[in-house]
Amino acid sequence: MTLVKQEVDPAEVGLDASRLGRIEAHFAPFVDSGVLPGFLVVVARAGKVAHVAAYGWRDVEQRRPVETDTIFRIYSMTKPITSVAAMMLYEEGRFRLDDPVSDYLPAFADLRVYSGGSALAPVTKAASEPMRVWHLMTHTAGLTYGFLYQHPCDAMYRAAGFEWGSPKGFDLEASCDSWARLPLMFEPGTSWNYSVATDVLGRLVEIWSGTTLELFFAERIFEPLQMFDTGFFAEGDALDRLAVLYTPDGATGKARPLREMGRVATSKPRVLSGGGGLLSSAGDYHRFTQMLLGEGQLDGVRLLGSRTLAYMTTNHLPDDRDMASFGHPISGEPDEGVGFGLGFSVVLDPVRHRTLSSAGELAWGGAASTSFWVDPAEDLAVVWMTQLLPSSSVPIRPRLTPLVYQAIVD
Repeated sequence: MTLVKQEVDPAEVGLDASRLGRIEAHFAPFVDSGVLPGFLVVVARAGKVAHVAAYGWRDVEQRRPVETDTIFRIYSMTKPITSVAAMMLYEEGRFRLDDPVSDYLPAFADLRVYSGGSALAPVTKAASEPMRVWHLMTHTAGLTYGFLYQHPCDAMYRAAGFEWGSPKGFDLEASCDSWARLPLMFEPGTSWNYSVATDVLGRLVEIWSGTTLELFFAERIFEPLQMFDTGFFAEGDALDRLAVLYTPDGATGKARPLREMGRVATSKPRVLSGGGGLLSSAGDYHRFTQMLLGEGQLDGVRLLGSRTLAYMTTNHLPDDRDMASFGHPISGEPDEGVGFGLGFSVVLDPVRHRTLSSAGELAWGGAASTSFWVDPAEDLAVVWMTQLLPSSSVPIRPRLTPLVYQAIVD
């Protein structure tokens, strides 16, 4: 169990305690009105936790509070971890970023690209460019998600059984084979679209390492970083600390439990999803952010070389474009002035982003409204945990970001 607690007086690291209190004051009414079940936020600067605020419930119906050891479904906050895993193997020479994915997954050899028609009768053409590992890591592969509801390809994913999971009986290998048979939204490398790309990357991690994604994560990342509450499912005492998953009620707008979907996290899944399968605690993910701020190392344990991490957190979109101009924006996410590296969003221009931030800030979030960001310029890391799906239900990040930055006074 990785507990998280305040380690330093905020003033010692240039933060104002009363201003940090505005975070809880702002979000508490969302809990009191029933819109959010509860939340936990951790703010760290200069390597020390300066603020921890827990409010509300991990189980509203049973009145069980959010506590500092509560475990949350982090969904797409899994993606940066999978990207780190891949780059650890890159440093070992297991692959090159421009390798065709089909070198390792032959099903991706004869890709088709959507060019017109409907989801029921699509018109496709042969891809002119192979899908490369780099495309997976930058979400420029042409893949998509069934839950996006923005494009005919999304509907084809849903028809194939991929919306918030995979068809019954599928494992990760079978899922990848099925995705390879579906049309791409666009030629690889020509646009940005949020997708199952990191799940495919997770399968490649298995192939490159010769072990399962679960074991690679445990042995090479979680144990070295002492992330003992992070994994693909909860068991033992962790079940008692696992938060209930919620979604807005269509009639009242208040959070109601998603019991069936939430139970997925209570047993080992067939699909080890590198794109969205992990559970974690705020304390565990805080340690992951500190490794990122430490340029690949934490407490004497190094996962990545500093040059590798710097390369990952550089914008990789062509011509230094942002996600808004090079892609298909995600609902509710402010993408202007924000590029994408190898597994993270990267702020390019805080002015165009129209949010208090710093150039070089890296971040990502999860479907159940969890999020994190790391700001090397301010030596700042923030982890936010809650369990409200989808993340577009309440725009957390645009509200939380200025509440953190306004507390910096030195």
